[in-house]
Amino acid sequence: MMQKLQGAAALNVAFVGVSNGLFDVLSGLRSATAAELAAKAGRDLGYVTRWCDAAYAFEYLEREQDRFHLTATGEAFRPDAPDTLMPMAVQAVLGAHMAERAAGLMRTGERPGEKVLAERETILPWFGPMLEHSFATMFAQQIVPAIPAFARVDERGGLAVDLGCGNGWYLRALAKRCGHLRGIGLDGFEENIRQATELAAQAGLQDHLEFRAGDLHHFTVDGPVDLIAMNRALHHVWDEKENVFRILAEHLAPGGSAVIWEPRWPDDPAALRHPRGRGMAFQNLSEHVQGNHFLRPDEIAAELEKAGLRSEVHLFGEGYEAVVVGTKPE
Repeated sequence: MMQKLQGAAALNVAFVGVSNGLFDVLSGLRSATAAELAAKAGRDLGYVTRWCDAAYAFEYLEREQDRFHLTATGEAFRPDAPDTLMPMAVQAVLGAHMAERAAGLMRTGERPGEKVLAERETILPWFGPMLEHSFATMFAQQIVPAIPAFARVDERGGLAVDLGCGNGWYLRALAKRCGHLRGIGLDGFEENIRQATELAAQAGLQDHLEFRAGDLHHFTVDGPVDLIAMNRALHHVWDEKENVFRILAEHLAPGGSAVIWEPRWPDDPAALRHPRGRGMAFQNLSEHVQGNHFLRPDEIAAELEKAGLRSEVHLFGEGYEAVVVGTKPE
């Protein structure tokens, strides 16, 4: 338990460095005193001094007298580092926030909804990057090649809509591989729209992708859509599933597909003891705070069929990730 406690503390220290850009700044400086790091990062000297001590204690920094430089682990927490460890730091602090909320709400049964994600201003800007770095590689290398619906919309030069697009990573990854499609991302958080628009421009995709405020219930796209993506979003609106699947079916063009990616809640509770399952079990507690719960693929497929869509299920990530596709007959 002491090792787990220190692990949590280590990720908390990392999050302070990530959210204030300290790993990036120190990487650029190569070596710096706490005062030099604070000045370059534009942060308070007292806090940076204590952070340097903590980061040294957890072996993110090495020190030579009063100067610090990043260790290999410290470099790995830079958000732009290959296979960055940044998501772990964000998940740890977000998880602590959600655990605290669950602890209090368990007395009353209140489930305040998605607004709890925005209650900590230091966390929300990192939510999209956390998801991107956690799932973009799997999406590009495993999921896109395995789902024929992506190739079909590319061949048509069709329109793909991402509901709950976050920072736009899903559409950016799809547009890089499928260069003929157009994409519109809808999201309810202005911070996500800002990030998505900026990142699309940086990637040179601003002519192919557009991001705007909206959601499933405020579908502002004119005309039929060739592909509707819901990436880890369906469980947020499952209580309204009949209306949700009706909206999906109505907006799809003939031959178009709804591609729904969800964590796969296991049939066998023993699977929750697997490292992947443990994370899912804790996140399902967090989802309850937001009024949600994780789903089984057969539940999703059944609702697609009820809406008149042909369903197919694909499993990834050792069976803990499910992509359920519903295609509208031509």
